[in-house]
Amino acid sequence: MASSDVARQPDKGARPLSLAGHVGFDSLPDQLVNKSICQGFCFNILCIGETGIGKSTLMDTLFNTNFENFESSHFEPQVKLRAQTYDLQESNVRLRLTVVNTVGFGDQMNKQESYQPVVDYIDRQFESYLQEELKIKRSLHNYHDSRVHACLYFISPSGHSLKSLDLVTMKKLDSKVNIIPVIAKADTISKTELHKFKIKIMSELVSNGVQIYQFPLDDETVAKVNTTMNGHLPFAVVGSTEEVSVGNKMVKARQYPWGVVQVENENHCDFVKLREMLICVNMEDLREQTHTRHYELYRRCKLEEMGFKDTGPECKPVSLQQTYEAKRQEFLVELQKREDEMRQMFVQRVKEKESELKEAERELQSRFEQLKRLHGDEKAALEEKKRMLEEDQSSFSKRRAAAQLLQAQNLTANGKKDKDRKNSGFM
Repeated sequence: MASSDVARQPDKGARPLSLAGHVGFDSLPDQLVNKSICQGFCFNILCIGETGIGKSTLMDTLFNTNFENFESSHFEPQVKLRAQTYDLQESNVRLRLTVVNTVGFGDQMNKQESYQPVVDYIDRQFESYLQEELKIKRSLHNYHDSRVHACLYFISPSGHSLKSLDLVTMKKLDSKVNIIPVIAKADTISKTELHKFKIKIMSELVSNGVQIYQFPLDDETVAKVNTTMNGHLPFAVVGSTEEVSVGNKMVKARQYPWGVVQVENENHCDFVKLREMLICVNMEDLREQTHTRHYELYRRCKLEEMGFKDTGPECKPVSLQQTYEAKRQEFLVELQKREDEMRQMFVQRVKEKESELKEAERELQSRFEQLKRLHGDEKAALEEKKRMLEEDQSSFSKRRAAAQLLQAQNLTANGKKDKDRKNSGFM
């Protein structure tokens, strides 16, 4: 790859030279293979589709194993993404496979509630990788890459057209993940209907501007087969882990009263095509597209939001240090501006509070003077009542004393009269 880049760019000062003998750097591909086998590989698949459409069964069939599956109902309140990671080994190649299943997808009345959790999950994986990249001490060599490399979008075999939810979801995801549409349970419709359905799906995807993953054509060794397989999209698949006797051998198939649908028979479905394209031929390209296209787009948008740019106002290259210093100065200016605004706001509020307190003090003083006057008036009225009461009491006492004196005089006079009558009676 590096030598071809040098050959294409002779203007950078590099010139080809012939070797006088064996050097040994022709073993670099072998070294890379050995290192890759030692480290192992990772691959992450996102399965999007309605509950019961056969996502788990197809995964079991694709990797020829039985993954841990959980039964789901159609009554989930919201979409949940369940990620399960497995360590697989084939020959001496180790693969860390993560299968992400969308539980409850399509069961909500609001379409946004169905696709938004999927978008958020993909963005979270990009953000985790970006944060690891931006660390001072990075550990990317042993970091578990959780970014989604392939999205198998399961289309219901209605035979008519795509649902609006399918179009909206794929449109939201086509810039974030490699979408491979598959028609699930393809044995439920006839071959004629299936052919028309495929044409209808691709027509609707193109008319709505949905960009699905196209198998690459730049590698001459796989360009022919990838060109052919691009014409078979979307793949019509059937999944089954059950084995049925066909002739003298056991094959994975689905048994029906009218016959047997063989999973690995290309006349019955496109399962083999999907497996070849997804795993055998283009798995590394899916990983590369995720990193160089989808993740780079996310990373660029995030860094631009943070204010980082490659060129300045005069279209001259700007280093990260220059961008950082410019952003730092911009931040300090903004901080000083906000600090001045807050200080002015604080002074203004203090003045307003002082004005409110002074106004409240004046009101309290006015109320106090009013109450003081009322208290003085009530006190004067009480003093006047007290004086009048004392005068009435003094007048009453004088009248009572006069009455008592008069009564005493009357009693004395009556006593003398009685005594005189008695004395006159004895005479």
